[in-house]
Amino acid sequence: MELFHSKNNKKQKSGGLSSQKYIDVEEIKNDIIVLKNRSLRSVLTVSSINFDLKSSEEQEAIVYGYQNFLNSLDFPIQVLISSKRLDVDPYLDLLEEKKKGQTNELMRVQISEYSNFVKELTEASQIMSKHFYIVVPFYPIENKGEGGIFSGIMNTLSPKEKITEDVETFESYRNQLWQRVDQIAAGLSGLGVKSVPLKTDEIIELLYSSYNPSLYSSTVIKDLEAIELGESL
Repeated sequence: MELFHSKNNKKQKSGGLSSQKYIDVEEIKNDIIVLKNRSLRSVLTVSSINFDLKSSEEQEAIVYGYQNFLNSLDFPIQVLISSKRLDVDPYLDLLEEKKKGQTNELMRVQISEYSNFVKELTEASQIMSKHFYIVVPFYPIENKGEGGIFSGIMNTLSPKEKITEDVETFESYRNQLWQRVDQIAAGLSGLGVKSVPLKTDEIIELLYSSYNPSLYSSTVIKDLEAIELGESL
């Protein structure tokens, strides 16, 4: 998760430090990840296409289009793939509710047999679900010294002025980051791939599951088919 980390990471002493000291995420607000070096990240969840089912002409067009999309970017991106064991428990619970509501005994038996089939199949096959994300960064212009270009100005302002300046600066950076997000979404839509920026709670969920893979079961962040992209950008 390289782009989730600042470029100028410093080694930290291990004695008595919590695990949060080793994570470069400062905060998450307004659907944006703010790193400790004050750079920003937006995370988009993206749909997939079945490349193998495409004709050779369609495959060539997709590869050529993706190449042009990458060449059109003047900033780095990170493609993140999250693989988790498929969780069918919600679906099995739904089948159980359907079975209870059935008055036809034959239908009840068929639902029960189908439910057992799905359960045994997923347990035996270890079916994995995959989710795809693109991490879009924005790096503010910084001086080599600690605190960046705005540190000297901030120290001379009153607390009230400093808060106002911080808010205005963040919104300026955020708007520039969203311009990059719009560019990514437009480029992917030309390839038939949908993309939607994650909300704050979804980013927290993704980060938590990424840093705690053994404690977090599979989850579905977005139902892309039920989302209109224009409402999220």
